[in-house]
Amino acid sequence: MTVIHAPAKLTLSLRVTGVRNDGYHLIDAEMTTLDLHDVLHIDAVTKPTKSTIQFTGPFATGLVDDGTNLVTKALRLVKRTASVVLEKNIPHGGGLGGGSADAAAILRWAGQPIDLPAVATSLGADVPFCAVGGRARVRGIGEIIDPIPQKPGVVTLVIPPFSVSTPAVYRAWDELGGPTSEGPNDLEPAALVVEPRLVAWRDAIAQTTGTSPVLAGSGATWFVVGDHEDELRAGLRARFGDGPHVIVARHV
Repeated sequence: MTVIHAPAKLTLSLRVTGVRNDGYHLIDAEMTTLDLHDVLHIDAVTKPTKSTIQFTGPFATGLVDDGTNLVTKALRLVKRTASVVLEKNIPHGGGLGGGSADAAAILRWAGQPIDLPAVATSLGADVPFCAVGGRARVRGIGEIIDPIPQKPGVVTLVIPPFSVSTPAVYRAWDELGGPTSEGPNDLEPAALVVEPRLVAWRDAIAQTTGTSPVLAGSGATWFVVGDHEDELRAGLRARFGDGPHVIVARHV
C-alpha cells in the first residue's frame, strides 16, 4: 500500500481575463498549497478489474464511488487500476481544490510525465497546479504555472455547511457580463448570486475579526489572514450554531 498526502490549494487572488472559443475561462491567479490535506491509501490492482474508492474522514458525507470522482478519472487517464481509501479532510465544493488535489496525487503515484495542458482539459483546471504545488502564478485555463517563492503565512478557513458548484459560478459570471471584484477574487460576485447564503457568512466573519474575508476560488470557503480560530469559533457558533468548520492552515 502507498500512502500519499494531497494538499489543499488556496487561491490568494484570481482575475478572469477572458473566455476561449471552447468555453474555458482564462485566469490570472496566485495560488499556494496549504498543510491541510487529504490522505490517499492506494493499493494497485494487478488483475483486470475496475478501480474502487472508499471515502472516510470529516468531509466524506455525500461522496460516492459512482465513477465520476476525479480520482477515478485520473486512474483512467494513467491507465491504472487501484483500490483507494480516501480520507477527506478538504471539503468538496469548498473552493480549496480537494478533488483536484486527489487527482494530482494519483498522477504523482503513477509516476508518469504530466502533460499539463491535457490534464487541465481532461481532469480540471486546478489539477496542474495541484500536481506542481508550492506557490505560483497560474494563467491560461490553469496549465501555465510560473513558480514564485513561498512566503510563510497562516490563514483561517471558514467552511460553511454547504457547497458551491464551480461550473455554476462560472456560468453566473458569464450571465452577469463578466464582473470584476473590488477584492482579489473576480468570481466572488457570481458566487454570491449562485449561493446567497455566502453573504451572511462573509458579514459575520468581517464583524467578528474586523477583517474583510476573501472567497476561496468559487467558494464556499472564506478565509482571513492570520490565526482567528478562537474568536471565529465563538462568534460563528453564536450566529449559526454548531455547523461551521474553522481551520487554521499554513502555507507549505
